[in-house]
Parts: sequence; structure tokens; C-alpha cells
Amino acid sequence: MTPDNARHAILDAALNDAAFEGWTDVMLGKAALKAGLPKGASALYFPNGVIEVIQFWSDRMDTSARDKIEALDLKTLKIRERVTESVAIRLSEVGRHEEAARRAQARLTLPDGVGTGAKLTWNAADMIWRAIGDTSTDANFYSKRAVLSAVLASTAPIWLSDALPGKPDARRFLDRRIANVMQFEKLKAQVRKATANAPNPAQILGSLRYGLPKGGLPTRRRKRSIRRGAG
Repeated sequence: MTPDNARHAILDAALNDAAFEGWTDVMLGKAALKAGLPKGASALYFPNGVIEVIQFWSDRMDTSARDKIEALDLKTLKIRERVTESVAIRLSEVGRHEEAARRAQARLTLPDGVGTGAKLTWNAADMIWRAIGDTSTDANFYSKRAVLSAVLASTAPIWLSDALPGKPDARRFLDRRIANVMQFEKLKAQVRKATANAPNPAQILGSLRYGLPKGGLPTRRRKRSIRRGAG
């Protein structure tokens, strides 16, 4: 058995036991034995314990969700539909292991897991944006992932608590959250448009020390006109 196969085998066994015993080192040791591995194998393949196992599970779900998202006919979907469907796909990766997921969420709220929990949510948001074709590299790169991380973090508990087929309550909640995000993005665009001709704050502060340049402070539009004239 290769190391990667061993890790998957331990995780599969752990998902069944964690639903009843929680994410503990004792549970992890039992899972390794159930996977057909010798005593102590859990420490070999997951030296950082159950936190590392949860991270491995999250990474595996990200990989599976990415393949499914990229298989969608994304060109026929609006950006809001792409994001909504992609979040639903990622949350659905939990499958029948919802109790294990709930216990994993609880485990990651402990002091040694808080940082990992935030990282895993960020990774899932990053995976979704990349899978639907986002190529931003500026400040939008971080703002998009931060906002989507908040959507994932708030929707996941609702998703796991919705026992109805098709998760109707969770999907309605997700739709509302995505609608809020879209309104926020629209507001940002309006602010950028409204301030397009506003002076640069740094130049205003500089003028307090060195005085106004000849012709006054150049606005963003005026600067573009100056650059075109220089070209």
C-alpha cells in the first residue's frame, strides 16, 4: 500500500468512527487498525493527528468538487449562477458523512484548530474561484476569496443541519447570501465609477506640504488625458 493509499484508507475508516466518537487520537488509532495497517500507523501517516486528517479530507473534497465544477457548462451560466452552483457542489462533497463533518467543525473551533479551519475555508473559496475561471491578481483576488469564505463559513452549518432531500432551506440561505455578495460587488462598481474623477488622496496630502501643482490637482481622468497627450 502506497503512503497516499494508506492515508485515504485511514481517512475512510475515520469518517465512519468520527461520527460516533468524535475526532480524537484514540479514534484515529482505531481507524488505522480498521484500515488494515499496523499499530502506530496513524502517527506515521498523520503525524499532526486528527487536525491533519481533517485537512486531508477537506483537500480531497476540494479536488473532487473542482473536477465537477469544471465539468459544468460554465459559459451558459451567469457569474452568480456559477458561484452558487459551485458552493453547493463543494458543500455536497460531505455526502453521507454529515455527522463527521459537524464534529470536524466543532474540533476546528478548539485553539489548535482555529487557524486550520480558516485556512481550509479559504482554500475552498480559492478552489471555487479558480474552477469557474477567475484570473484576478490584484486586490480583487483577495476580496473575492474573503467574501466567498464568509459565504462558505455561514452556509456550511445550515447545510449540515438541513435534513430535507435536496437541502431546500440551505439552498435558499445560500441564494440570499450570494445575492448579498452581488449587491456588494455592484456597490463597489458604483463607488469606483463615482470616484473616477476624484483627486488622489496621496496628492492632496502632498499638496499640504509642497503646495498645489500648476493647474491644480490632476484627477484620474485628467491624468489619463495627460498620459495620452504625452504618448
